[in-house]
Formats: sequence, structure tokens, C-alpha cells
Amino acid sequence: MALRRCWGLAGVAPRLLWNSAVLRGASVPGRTPASSLVNTHHGCKTTGSQLCGFSSAPPSTDVSYEQLKQLLAGRKAVVIDVREPWELREYGVIPGSINVPLGQVNTALQLGPEEFNEKYGGEMPQQTDNIVFTCLAGVRSKTALNAATSLGYKDVQHYLGGWQDWAKNEQQN
Repeated sequence: MALRRCWGLAGVAPRLLWNSAVLRGASVPGRTPASSLVNTHHGCKTTGSQLCGFSSAPPSTDVSYEQLKQLLAGRKAVVIDVREPWELREYGVIPGSINVPLGQVNTALQLGPEEFNEKYGGEMPQQTDNIVFTCLAGVRSKTALNAATSLGYKDVQHYLGGWQDWAKNEQQN
């Protein structure tokens, strides 16, 4: 959709950018600066050298310790720990997280809410919920994120540092 909104500028932008004075921000009599045209077009914005807000980089899915603490405190995310149950017993648990071992994530996210709650002891995340996956060091949580995305979950992230980062930060605080 954003592409269609910005498509109207496709013919205008090259002509405007052709004049180096416009690029430097100097005003040219009889011409409108490119920034004015882009900023007034609904849905388009520039960030750095990007026209219409497009970027080749995907949005970040990584969550830091501080961000995870805020999400947990505000109950703004379902935190799913994908480690095996023995790992939680041996190392510890992030308070408020639900344990769904990685090998069960795909199946678990397709269960009914009651069955999910019965099996995993937590509320089944909806496809529109913010879900943060975590594991020991951030590798399995990325795999779980990809599985959830393939099932249609939109707002999925992973705690890159995993339990190891959580434990280190909790000891320091």
C-alpha cells in the first residue's frame, strides 16, 4: 500500500533530485524543494536517504533486557520460553513466561485457547498479540519467532540474550 501511495512521486522525485541545488536544500526560484513534496504526501516520509520510508533492512525483532522488563511489567507481551523443562529447573525461569519447548511451538500455536492453557499453564497468544520468545542464549528463540511468523503471527520478537543475559542483568540489579 505504501508503494502505491508513494508511486505518484516516482516521476517527480527524479526531476527534483536532478538539480543538486535542491539536494543541498537551496531554494531554486519556481521549484518546490523535494522535502516539501515528500512530507506533504500522505503516508510518505523520508528518513535519511530513504524516499517514502522504504528500507531494505527488516524491522528489528530483537528485544533487550530493559525492553523485556518493561513489557513484562506492563503485561504488554506474552513471553514464551522455548527451552526444555529440565533447563528451566536447572537454570531458572523468567517470571511471567510460559514454557513451550521449541519442538512444540508450531503445534502449540495452533491449539485452541483452553487446550493451550491446560497444556502450558498460560494464556494462548492471539495472532495480534505481542509475543516475545526467549531461550538460553537467543538461538532457539529466533527459530520459534520464524515458526510463529509462518503461522501468521504479526508482532513477534525474541530476547536475543536469553536466560543467560537475563540472569546476568538480574544479578547486577
